[in-house]
Amino acid sequence: MKIGSSGRPTRTGPIGKTGAAAASAAYSRVSAPRAIVDTTTIMGIPEEELTPKVRDAIMTLMDEVSTLRRSVDGLGERLEKAEKLADQDSLLPVYNRRAFVRELTRVQATVERYNTSASLIYLDLNEFKEINDTYGHAAGDYVLSEFSQRLMMSVRETDIVGRLGGDEFGLILSRTNADATGPLITRIVGDLERNPIVWEGNALKVGVSYGIVGIEAGVNAEQALNSADSEMYKQKQSEKKT
Repeated sequence: MKIGSSGRPTRTGPIGKTGAAAASAAYSRVSAPRAIVDTTTIMGIPEEELTPKVRDAIMTLMDEVSTLRRSVDGLGERLEKAEKLADQDSLLPVYNRRAFVRELTRVQATVERYNTSASLIYLDLNEFKEINDTYGHAAGDYVLSEFSQRLMMSVRETDIVGRLGGDEFGLILSRTNADATGPLITRIVGDLERNPIVWEGNALKVGVSYGIVGIEAGVNAEQALNSADSEMYKQKQSEKKT
């Protein structure tokens, strides 16, 4: 044996029988791992190793954690329902104006970022006031409900339907330029003519005026809505003159 540079003994030869026996004896003095037998455990600890007070405290804590987890899960479900209700119109199963404007802003950002096309259609029911005056507000609510259902059946899953207020509705058509909306509008208008909404046996005379604009980069949601509203008003006035 020689002294190394570190000042610690350094072995220069192989370990002989004497060294091996010493190592074996050293390992024999180390306690063997404790055997794990089948037993009831609490949080991985054998129950027999716990005092009654510790066991009760752990069980109470586990019950509290379980109760808290259920409360958090229930809170998440209620929050999801509340978000849906906040987005939904108070009367109809479509977006309310606030949610519709939010979605319009999102689509406008997509158009601007990816240079895609999208369109906005502003719809207004004609003769709606006369229906309320003649048949009552229950009939008016039925007209709104029936028309919203027809709109949802007419558009794609990726399109967005919203009620903008009163008898006014909005459609957001993704990946569709304004010139390509003609078939959809023809179908919506023609459906009301061929299949009028019926209330208590009375076929209601309901028409629809519309304005169409492309959703463009640099034009915010309110500006787009105002433009589509103006186009709808022009179309309504032209119908009155004919």
